[in-house]
Amino acid sequence: MYIQMYIHVLLIQTEIKQQKYENSEERDSKKLLESHRKVILKLAELAYKQLRKGNIIFNEDDLRECGIDITEASIYSGICTEVFKVESIFYERKVYCFVHLSFQEFMAAFYAFYCYISNNMEPLQFLLHAETDRPVQKITLDVLLKKAVDVAANHENGQLDLFLRFLLGVSLESNQKLLQGLLLHMENSSENISKTIMHIKDQIKPNNLPTDRSINLFLCLLEMKDQSLYREIEEFLKSEKLSEQYLSTPECSSVAYMLQITKEVVPELNLSKYNTSKEGYGRLVPAVSNCRKALMGSSNLNESSYEIVVSALQSANSSLRELDLSNNELKDSGVKLLSNGLKNSNCKLLKMRLALCNLSEQSCESIASALQSLNSLRDLDLSNNDLLDSGVKLLSAGLKSSHCKLEILKLSGCLVTEKGCSILASALSSDSSHLKHLDLSYNHPGESGVKMMSSRLEDSNCKLETLNVDHCGMLRMKLRLKKYAYNLKLDPNTANQYLLLSEENRRVTRVDYSVPYPAHSERFVYQAQVLSTEALSGRCYFEAEWDGGGAHIGMVYKGIYRKGKDMEGSFGANDVSWCLSCSKDSDSAYYNRRGNSTRASPTRSRRVGVYLDHAAGTLSFYRVSSDTLTHLHTFHFTFSEPLYAGFAVYDATIKFCHIE
Repeated sequence: MYIQMYIHVLLIQTEIKQQKYENSEERDSKKLLESHRKVILKLAELAYKQLRKGNIIFNEDDLRECGIDITEASIYSGICTEVFKVESIFYERKVYCFVHLSFQEFMAAFYAFYCYISNNMEPLQFLLHAETDRPVQKITLDVLLKKAVDVAANHENGQLDLFLRFLLGVSLESNQKLLQGLLLHMENSSENISKTIMHIKDQIKPNNLPTDRSINLFLCLLEMKDQSLYREIEEFLKSEKLSEQYLSTPECSSVAYMLQITKEVVPELNLSKYNTSKEGYGRLVPAVSNCRKALMGSSNLNESSYEIVVSALQSANSSLRELDLSNNELKDSGVKLLSNGLKNSNCKLLKMRLALCNLSEQSCESIASALQSLNSLRDLDLSNNDLLDSGVKLLSAGLKSSHCKLEILKLSGCLVTEKGCSILASALSSDSSHLKHLDLSYNHPGESGVKMMSSRLEDSNCKLETLNVDHCGMLRMKLRLKKYAYNLKLDPNTANQYLLLSEENRRVTRVDYSVPYPAHSERFVYQAQVLSTEALSGRCYFEAEWDGGGAHIGMVYKGIYRKGKDMEGSFGANDVSWCLSCSKDSDSAYYNRRGNSTRASPTRSRRVGVYLDHAAGTLSFYRVSSDTLTHLHTFHFTFSEPLYAGFAVYDATIKFCHIE
C-alpha cells in the first residue's frame, strides 16, 4: 500500500539521524521510533496545523508554536528541510518545508490518527465540523474516517485527497504495527474499516462525482486493502458482455484508471462496447494514454476529451497507433488540436478516422500542415465532411510534401467535383506521393473527373492501386447527410388497425377506433406499429417529426414478429430491431430490450434524423434543429439484410419529413 512506503521513509530517515548524530545503530524499528517519538510527534503536529491552513512553507515561529527547536529541525533534514527565502536585496530569512508535500500530508494524517487514539479530540474539530466553543465527545473510529471522507470530497481542488488516503491507511492494524513505537496503543479497527469501506462505496455511486474524486475514492479502497471494486472492474473488463452492464460516471473513471495503470499496453479501447452516458464516455477517454487502438466514434466527446487525446499522442513512448473520432462534433478547432499532436516527434499514429465530424475546408489546412511536417500517418479518413474542392486543394499541398507518407485517403461524401479531381490528380503525379488507395465515392466527379482519376491507375509513375468512385452524381452535392436523403412512405399493409395513415402515407396517427384495413400477412396485429414501403441499404438518411406524448422511431428487419401480444415484436425489444424512444423529457435508444437514456428539454426540437451506413454497420439518431444535427445515439452492428424504417405510435402523431 502507498502509506507503507512513507512509513519506511520515516524509519530510514530516523535511522540516518541516529547514526549521524548519536553514533549508534538501532535495528529494532519499535525502539528506534520510541527513542525519537517526541520530536517526530512535534513535526507531525506542525504538518497537520500547516496543512489545515494550506501552508507548505513555514517560518521559525511556526516551528516554535509546535515546540520544535530550530536545531531539531535541521537535524531532521531528511523530513523537514531548511531553505532560504529572499525578502529584499538586503535581507533574507530562513523558512522551512517538508521534503515533499506528500510527506507533509503523511505526517499530518498520522497526527490526526494519533490525536484520535490519544483522546485529544480538539485538533480534530476541523474534520468533524464540530463547534469550536464546546468540547468534542469521543467518537468511534468509523465516524472520524467517514467524516474525513466527506470533508475531503467537499474540499476545493482535491487538496485533502492524499491526506485522506494516508489517514485511512494508517488506521489499518497492519500499518499501526509498523508505527508501534509512536502510538500509545493500537486500535482494533477491522469493524470500523468495514463500515468506512461501505461509506466510500456509497459515495462512488452518484453520477455527479467529479473524475478526480472518483479515482481518489477508488484509491482509498485500495489503500484500505479492499480490492472488491478492483476485482469487479477487472472481471468486467475481461467479460465479453461489456454493453450489458450500465456504468455510472464514477465507475467509468475507475475503469479508465485501471486501464491506465495496466502494465501491458491495452490493445483496443472501444467506447461503443460500454453502456454509459455522454459524461461516462468522457470519463473513459484518459485510458487512451495506454492503448494501441482507440475507437471513440459516436461518443459525444468535447474539447477537453480531444486535449486528452492530443496529450496521449505527444507523450513519450506514445503507444497509440490507431484513432477513430468519427461522428463527434470535432469541428475545425478540434482538428487544429489534433494536427499539433501529429506534428510532435513522439507521435507514432498510423491511422486516423475523422468521418462525419462537421469539418470544413479550414480543417484541411490544419491537416495539410501536419502532413508537411515529419509524421507517421499512413491512413486518413475524412469522409462525410463538407470539405469542397477548396478543401481538397489545401489538402493536396500536404499530399505533395516529401514528409507525407499517406497510403490510404478516404474523401467519400466530401462534395468533391471535377475541379477537386483535377487537383488530386496533380498531387498523385507528384514524385513524393505514396498514395495507393483513394476513396471518392458519393461525390460528383462527373465523367471527366472519373476519367482523369482512372488514368492515374494506369500511370507507371503513380503509385495509386485502387480508386473508388461508386454512387456518385449530382444528388451527392447536398450538405452533410442530406446527400443520402430518402423521402419515405409508410406501407398500409403493415399498419396496425389503430393507426391512421394520411398525407400520402407519410403521416401516422394513433386513433381509438379500428381502421378497416384489409387482412394482410405483414400487418402488426397487436403492436401499434407500421413500416416503410422501401427497404434501405447502403447509406440512407431520413427525418421524422413527432407530436404528442411520445414516439418510437426505429429500423427493423423484415422478419420482425407481427402477431404476438407480448413485447416480442416491439421495436427495440428483440434482436431484429433498433429504436429511439422519444418522450417529453428524455430520449432512449433500445436494442434487444437493453436501453440507454439521456435527459432532454421538453422544448427541444421534435424532429429526428436517422442515418444508416449499412456497410459500415452504424445506425445513428440525431436531433434536427435549423439544419443542425445533434448526435443522440449510434448503434454498431453487422447488418445482414436490408432494413425498414418504422414507427411505433402511442398517444402521438409521427410523419416522414420531406427533404429537399
